[in-house]
Amino acid sequence: MIVSGANRLDEVKEYYFSKKLREVASLKADGKPIISLGIGSPDLDPDEQVKIALTTAMEEPMAHAYQGYQGIPELRKAMASFYQSNFKVALNPSTEILPLMGSKEGIMHVSMAFLNPGDKVLIPNPGYPTYTSVTKLVGATPVFYDLLEENNWLPNFKALESQDLSKVKIMWVNYPHMPTGAIAKDNMYKELIAFAKRNKILLVNDNPYSFVLNDHPESILSYEGAKEVALELNSLSKSFNMAGWRVGMFVGAQEYLTQILKVKSNMDSGMFYGIQKGAIEALHLSKDWFKSINEHYIKRREIVYKILDNLNCVYNTSHVGMFVWAKLPSGITSEQMTDKMLYEKDVFITPGTVFGSNGEGYIRLSLCVSEENLEQVLARVKA
Repeated sequence: MIVSGANRLDEVKEYYFSKKLREVASLKADGKPIISLGIGSPDLDPDEQVKIALTTAMEEPMAHAYQGYQGIPELRKAMASFYQSNFKVALNPSTEILPLMGSKEGIMHVSMAFLNPGDKVLIPNPGYPTYTSVTKLVGATPVFYDLLEENNWLPNFKALESQDLSKVKIMWVNYPHMPTGAIAKDNMYKELIAFAKRNKILLVNDNPYSFVLNDHPESILSYEGAKEVALELNSLSKSFNMAGWRVGMFVGAQEYLTQILKVKSNMDSGMFYGIQKGAIEALHLSKDWFKSINEHYIKRREIVYKILDNLNCVYNTSHVGMFVWAKLPSGITSEQMTDKMLYEKDVFITPGTVFGSNGEGYIRLSLCVSEENLEQVLARVKA
C-alpha cells in the first residue's frame, strides 16, 4: 500500500459481522455444515405485489434515470400514510420525511450533519455497534450509557443527569431494543423528551423492529413535543422482508431534515425508481401482512427457546423483535459459548460483547432461519 489509511480509521475496526461471516464462509467452503443464527437478514420473501410493482416499474419512462434526492412524491406520501395509520403520527410528506437508501446510511448522514470533532454522543451499552463507529469516523466522542437487565434495559435518567452533558449533541435510542428485544415502558419516551429539552440534545430513535412480534408498535414522534428534539429512523428491511432493497427513512422536523439533506445530496444520486415503486406497494399493505410474517417468527421463536433451554440459558418471553437475547449460565463467557457452538456444533451465534461491555454473559440468536434449520440446531445441542 503506497499511502497510509486516514487517521479516522485508527479507532474504527471492521464491522464484526463482515469479518466473522468471512470465517463462516471459509468453514462452509471446507465442508462444515454451518447453520448461521448470527444476523437479522430476513429469509422470507416480500409480498408478491411488491415484487410485481418493482418489475412493472422498469418499463415506465425515465425509470432508469437519476431520481430525486428526496424520493418521488408518491413514496413520501406512502411513508406519511404508513406513519399515520400505524403510529397515529401526522407528517408532512413534503417537509418531514426524507427517504434513505437503507437506514444505516442515515446514521452516517445525521452524524455528519450535526457533529463536529470534540462533540459527544450518548450511545447505549449494549447497542448497535454502528452508532459507535460512525461517531468515531466523524471525529466525535462516544459516551456510553448503561442499559442493564435489572432496569429492563431502559435508560437510567438519574445516572445520565449526573454526567457533564455540556458537549453532548446527539443521543442514540433504539426501541424495540436491539440486541435485547426490550420495549419502551411506562413514561420512557416522555422522560427522554424532557431530558433532551433540558440538555439541548438531539434524540435519534432507531425504530426498525416495531412490527416484529410486537403487538403495540410505537413511535417517539407520537409524544407531545417530540418533534422539537427528536428524529426517527425507520426501515422496510425487517418489517417487509426487504433488507437487500435498501429502503429507509428519516422522519421529523423540517429544520433537522434540511441539514441531513445537505449531506445526503452529496453522497448519492437518488434511489432506483423501481425500488421506490415496490416500497410504495409495501407501505400500503394491510396489517394482515405483519400477522402473516409473525406467524412464522412465533413458530421459530418456540424452537429457539428450546435451544436455549438445552444450553441452560435464561431469556425474557416478553421481549420482541427478530432476535432472542439470552443470559448464559455462570462459568462461561459470551465468546467462549459462541466459539463452542461454532467449532463443536457448527452453529454460528452472536456473542453479546459485540454490542458493548454490558453484553458480556449474553448471546443473541436470530429468528431469520427456517424451522427446519432450527430443528437441526436443536438436535445438535441435544447431542
